[in-house]
Amino acid sequence: MLVLGIESSCDETGVALYDSVRGLLAHALYSQIAMHNDYGGVVPELASRDHIRRVLPLTRQVLAESGCTLEALDGIAYTQGPGLAGALLVGAGMARALAFSLNIPAVGVHHLEGHMLSPLISDTPPEFPFVALLVSGGHTQLMRVSGVGRYTLLGETLDDAAGEAFDKTAQLLGLGYPGGPALSKLAAAGDASRFTLPRPMLNSGDFDFSFSGLKTAVLTLVRKQGLDQAADIAAAFQVVAVDVLVGKSLAACAHSGVTRLVVAGGVGANTHLRERLTREAAARGISVFYPRLEFCTDNGAMIAYAGAQRLATHRKTSDLTFAVKPRWELATLDAV
Repeated sequence: MLVLGIESSCDETGVALYDSVRGLLAHALYSQIAMHNDYGGVVPELASRDHIRRVLPLTRQVLAESGCTLEALDGIAYTQGPGLAGALLVGAGMARALAFSLNIPAVGVHHLEGHMLSPLISDTPPEFPFVALLVSGGHTQLMRVSGVGRYTLLGETLDDAAGEAFDKTAQLLGLGYPGGPALSKLAAAGDASRFTLPRPMLNSGDFDFSFSGLKTAVLTLVRKQGLDQAADIAAAFQVVAVDVLVGKSLAACAHSGVTRLVVAGGVGANTHLRERLTREAAARGISVFYPRLEFCTDNGAMIAYAGAQRLATHRKTSDLTFAVKPRWELATLDAV
């Protein structure tokens, strides 16, 4: 089955072609970071308009690189939610109209399901069941994954997500948007032991997260110390955030009785997190699986793959009706 995947949930337009036999054939991505950098964050209306400009050229590019034609498609997958309503509507409208014109099915994909299944595109995919740490944008969750659509929520953030904490801390330190990569680069030059920050909910006895207090502690520290010690503050923040993510993830694996852990989402590209988690998981007999670095952030490949799994069991011909879900709980998805 040859599936075109379209991702447009926030500030990156992604398009990809996935074949259930040959694997990922081609993918392309356009990031709006430069445009939103002037505003210190994503401007929804600008994001939506830019998706409109990019989605068709990227689709043509992917088809050309793969040597495939529109007529060869068996289905189209698009991000239905969660995300920015206007941005989601661009991808959904494009996918539904194209599928209707080709008389092939279209399926809406949950953005986080795409992230969670993205390591399955790799050459060494994890087997089910596994625990998934989702650290994407405004989401930080731990899930027990028994199969596609068979998800049990173990814990989630009660306020700020890890990615939000990285971005907001970076803003406090005078770094650009997006803040996560810039903060990690600055932290590499700092001394994490110079300042002590709280490790929120690390020993709470459950699998929930909270990062708003950590962000507030950084704000207090910046006001007291100024930005002369920005590198040390960044390093201290990163160590604490990683401590919490690692501790909760390994505890969730022990609780679930599984020895496979998937890490997906933008924060999953953090080098310090990968090194710590891989090392400490190995000491406990747990194997950790990550997406390719290019697939940690939003992309069309993960949507095409997840869509292929769902289209394999649901091949209803597409019509022109569709709806997007800016808020959508992952645990509500049906199993394949």
